[in-house]
Amino acid sequence: MNCREAQRCLPGYLDDAIRAQDRAQLRAHLNSCDDCRRDLEQYRLLSTQLARIERVPPPANLALRIRVKASQSPSVWTAVGQLWSRALLISQNMLKPLAVPATGGVLTAVGVFVLVVQSMLVGMPLGGVAANDSPLDLVQPAQLESLAPFPLPGIGDTDGHANSGALLLEATLNAQGEVVFYKILSGPNDAAVKRQIDQVLLFSRFRPQLGFGRPMGGGRVLLNFNEVRVRG
Repeated sequence: MNCREAQRCLPGYLDDAIRAQDRAQLRAHLNSCDDCRRDLEQYRLLSTQLARIERVPPPANLALRIRVKASQSPSVWTAVGQLWSRALLISQNMLKPLAVPATGGVLTAVGVFVLVVQSMLVGMPLGGVAANDSPLDLVQPAQLESLAPFPLPGIGDTDGHANSGALLLEATLNAQGEVVFYKILSGPNDAAVKRQIDQVLLFSRFRPQLGFGRPMGGGRVLLNFNEVRVRG
């Protein structure tokens, strides 16, 4: 044992508060070290002087004062809770004025998006079309404005039977409202009938499909020579 280790063990040596192994090593060190023996003598004199001092009785309310002081001292968790409460209050004060405008903006954006998608994909307003109402759809289908008054004599008697000549065809328009292609869906489909159809479609007037108010190609019109229907 060296002097540094001995200095740590000297107070416990007098009070018999060190291990027996350390006590034996300290005793062997004291036999060969004059400095540590003088330090041990100083500790012994100090212990003697302290033993002669009269003990002062503690105040009767000392325990109560200690408990009150301990309850008043803030703990780490109390400080953390206070900081968290303050942060929540600040965030609420900052976000509450924005909550109503933000909610209104989101609802408005959703409503506009639904109207745009419905108008572009469906082409019909949500509430239906009222009489004499102007369509406001972003995409409006093509439609027939006037059909040429040429007769189709070859259609009505293709096989000599009544109603055997009913003709249904689908015409595809360009952006100028001209028929660029048509397809016979039902009815006679020979060369003579096709020549007559070409003549009728050439002198008929069509309105092209409109997208955001501008003419677009690709609009389709469904024609039945008993009635005329429009399909976008």
